Amino acid sequence: MKRFGLLSLAATTALTATGYKIPEQSQKGVALSSAYVANAHGADASYYNPANMAFETGKGAFEVDLSYIHLTSTRFEGAVGADTSGASSKKENFLIPTFYYVSPAVDNFRFGLALTSPAGLTKRWGDQPAKASAEEFSLMTYEINPTIAYKINDQLSIGAGLRMIYSDGTVKSTAPAALASFARDMEGDSLDFGYNLALTYKPLKEFTLAATYRSMIDLNIEGDARLSNSIGGLYSGPVSISIPVPATLNLAAAYTFNEKTTVEFVYDKAYWSKYKTLDFEYQGDKKDFTTLEAVFDAPIDKSWKDTESYRLGVTHKYDSAWTVMAGLVYFETPVPEKTLSFELPDSKGMGYSLGARHALSEAIELGASFMYAGRKDRTVSNNDSGINGTFSNTAVYFLSLGVEYKF
Repeated sequence: MKRFGLLSLAATTALTATGYKIPEQSQKGVALSSAYVANAHGADASYYNPANMAFETGKGAFEVDLSYIHLTSTRFEGAVGADTSGASSKKENFLIPTFYYVSPAVDNFRFGLALTSPAGLTKRWGDQPAKASAEEFSLMTYEINPTIAYKINDQLSIGAGLRMIYSDGTVKSTAPAALASFARDMEGDSLDFGYNLALTYKPLKEFTLAATYRSMIDLNIEGDARLSNSIGGLYSGPVSISIPVPATLNLAAAYTFNEKTTVEFVYDKAYWSKYKTLDFEYQGDKKDFTTLEAVFDAPIDKSWKDTESYRLGVTHKYDSAWTVMAGLVYFETPVPEKTLSFELPDSKGMGYSLGARHALSEAIELGASFMYAGRKDRTVSNNDSGINGTFSNTAVYFLSLGVEYKF
């Protein structure tokens, strides 16, 4: 019961991310499993590597993408305490729009803008014991990321940006128990800020090195909570919590063969070790809070660890109109066995992707991509939540469509 969570982003099943971070944001990013940093070009370079905006040869560009995401039903077989009923999460489907813009050159400067959804999604369970902590669990994030790039010379450029993330979440749950049943209904939102930095170096015409860094952003969520139990406990008032979107470092290298085929490798490190505990703060009247305190007010240990992902992408220009892409990624999980719970039954896994772009004219280009990311089954033995069992069948299907206009 103490494992109840509120607006924990850890309720999500993300894509090829560790934890609840979502790297795949654009049509080309999906097609390449986000092995798209050193070779990022076009309007979506404003997000993946703003330093690359300085090397654009055209005037300016913008791109609009729409992504469809399908989450499979995760299955749990085992026991939580004396409950041996098992559980299955609900299937989820989402549509996520994104937008990217790169300005014409102003001397050696270019300006960009990206509108994305960098973390979130949902996890819902229809059966006990999982239903007690994640019956309805949704969180949406929207990021506005204005950026600037400066070309130092024909080999070196730098970029930087301001990150603004708006988050909105809702959680409901009902937990039966021998002596009393507990219920919660919570909503909250926040607006928080960070930054990103980028560097691109071209020692050879065919060879590009790049590094990007996104700062950690604490989502300082504030909202309203209604907590109750069947023996008279009641709380109705404000609640707040702080949850990190982790800092991320990407190191990338891309090499182009025969001016047609580009191979890129990306090392991705997410600094999840900042996520120590999940602690709710209730600022309202607590006169009937005594019987609720042990269930809802105890800090929840997370003790997450830093993770590494390895991404490989290939882009091939088939002819003047068609470009094809493919990618794969191996990703770790930040969640240790002792603190894994139904809010995020995370595990390591692999992702595979394909995509294509077609130039209708010099100004308009269309793209489509598909990605599958599967997570390995994970067995947990008597952890902090009392879970003894195996989580399986966790996977994500991702379809992305995009159109880019160059002016």
